[in-house]
Amino acid sequence: MTHPLRDMVQEAFAPLGVLARATDQFSPRQGQTDMALAVADVVAHGGSLVVEAGTGVGKTFAYLVPALLSGERVLLSTATKALQDQLFARDLPRLVLALNLPVRLALLKGRSSYLCTHRMELARRDTSMPDRHTTHLLSRVETWSLSTRTGDLAELPGLDERSPLIPLITSNRENCLGSQCPKFKTCHVNAARRDALGADVVVINHHLFFADMAVRETGMAELLPSVRVVIFDEAHQLNETGVNFLGQQLGTAQLLDVTRDMLATGLQLARGLADWQGVCAALERAARELRLIGGKRPGAVKLRWTEEAPEGIHLGAWEQSLQDVGAACVQALQALDTVSEIAPDFMRLHDRVGEIAQRVDTFLNPCAPDAVRWVDVSASQMRLMQAPLDIAQTVRERLMKQTVVATPEDVCDESPFDSAFPMRPAEDTRPRSWVFTSATLGDDPRLRWFTEPCGLESATILRVSSPFDYPAQACLFVPRDIVRPNDPAHSAQVAAIASDAVRRLGGRTLVLTTTLRALRAIGDVMKQQLEGSGIEVLVQGEWPKRHLMERFRDGAHAGEGGCVLVASATFWEGFDVPGDALQLVVIDKLPFPPPHDPLVEARSKRLEAQGRSPFNDYFVPEAVVALKQGAGRLIRTESDQGILVLCDNRLVTTGYGRRLIAALPPMRQLQTTDDLAQALDALSQYLIAKTSTTTF
Repeated sequence: MTHPLRDMVQEAFAPLGVLARATDQFSPRQGQTDMALAVADVVAHGGSLVVEAGTGVGKTFAYLVPALLSGERVLLSTATKALQDQLFARDLPRLVLALNLPVRLALLKGRSSYLCTHRMELARRDTSMPDRHTTHLLSRVETWSLSTRTGDLAELPGLDERSPLIPLITSNRENCLGSQCPKFKTCHVNAARRDALGADVVVINHHLFFADMAVRETGMAELLPSVRVVIFDEAHQLNETGVNFLGQQLGTAQLLDVTRDMLATGLQLARGLADWQGVCAALERAARELRLIGGKRPGAVKLRWTEEAPEGIHLGAWEQSLQDVGAACVQALQALDTVSEIAPDFMRLHDRVGEIAQRVDTFLNPCAPDAVRWVDVSASQMRLMQAPLDIAQTVRERLMKQTVVATPEDVCDESPFDSAFPMRPAEDTRPRSWVFTSATLGDDPRLRWFTEPCGLESATILRVSSPFDYPAQACLFVPRDIVRPNDPAHSAQVAAIASDAVRRLGGRTLVLTTTLRALRAIGDVMKQQLEGSGIEVLVQGEWPKRHLMERFRDGAHAGEGGCVLVASATFWEGFDVPGDALQLVVIDKLPFPPPHDPLVEARSKRLEAQGRSPFNDYFVPEAVVALKQGAGRLIRTESDQGILVLCDNRLVTTGYGRRLIAALPPMRQLQTTDDLAQALDALSQYLIAKTSTTTF
């Protein structure tokens, strides 16, 4: 006998169902229906479901429809704040309207996404603003603060996410005053948590999810609502996000931040009651000496830390430097003790400095078992890191064993900062339902790349193929005569191949690199080669990400010369350009993880100890997932057409290369440079004809 929810979902996705009646854009897809029914089953009965849903399946509706129809309280986590905004502002309201459901929605981000009016006032009185532009921007924020309801900084146009103003007008767990804050009653974070507490569906992101788990470890605030259905979209990022949050870190930037806050607060609220300048100078000096012990670094590097001190650093000097930081913290704590009753700001500063002192002690002692340590060093700062190798144990012990769910009536709201969403026993003891989904989760039937590090080996697995006609819509070309990726001439050859293709196509090209060095090299050469062509070469880092994305999309409009974007890192995924604006993706080389990265080395050694092959069981699956994400930028709709160029001939000369190609969508393969030129010309002619037809 089927569960009623399954029947409702089947009807919703039927050819004449509620979705088809509500929107002209909906068309039934078997893969989408199969996924929706699988989600309905796990929502109805509990347990864990892992779904790899290829591009175009429509996975968002496939998990939202059964979740909404179930009537359960739902927690929905996605990878980025931009995807959160899309779900909350577009996808969920459309479905709630189509299904005619009285569902309350809430969007919840981390503290750093919301304006803190208390810190904004402190920033206004701060005499050490970085520059006039920052001061002017602060005035804009103050004006906006009078009208905003949510305080979400994403509402404020023109505010660069890299702006030095943001940490001055937002709070974090370290500097938030909680219920002692003079602005507590009107706090935007507080209001967002209250909204989430009363909502049926709460949209968060993976960073917030794991940050909250880390907070609970220290007995601090619980940010997650008591829900029965938890859905992770873009789940392929889950393990790395969790690893970053579930470990320990101590950074010189963190030390300088607390020093700056302590000096400003001390001089504003307790001038003359302690030697603030002397205390802060000692802590700042200890922080800078700690950074200097890492040596001169023109770029960011990771130092192994498998012995008592990181590689290349003298043990005695290392321990002395950490002890100096600890001593400076003790001196700061003594000064803060004398003024703790004056203002809550000093109590919070005391907590922050005390926590730093505890972390110093942690890093002076041996590394925890099943964890790895390393040191990140850049030109400006140093971070001491300790992290678990994966999140499997956390998932098994702290998520999957939870079966008790509090009903909304059981949740009290005495203080959202102390316990916003407490987990309390209630009558509802049904097992939770967990759904993990992404377009890329591995290349084997059990999706071991994802399930093993996430502790989900016993989950139900479903793989749903993309409905796109890839042989008709896309081509794949691998240049056979290109030099090996480790050859110094490789980036220049990639730039030459891309530039020639861009000229034929008139822009519409995304070049993805695996390193920042290749990004700069390829970007520089392409700017030289395309100078005077009318085609604009955009390079990541020269503008904010949002500006680059908007400019690239606009470059395909009639009358524009066209654009090419050279990018790395975050542009490999989440950059969605459907239609004609993007029709060529060039990838410089196979995206293997860096073999000398401390976390990668530790994971490899663990596999070796288990008698497994690190290359076949870790490096290749990692490359598969990253490559599929990058290639996935090309075809986004049923009408898209494009070409993928992979500038790494290991794809056609090695056995693992064939495994990687097999993991990609079944694109038509081009064999020669002449084939590529003909395909580019045909695509260009197709665009010209399409534009002419549209014009007339």
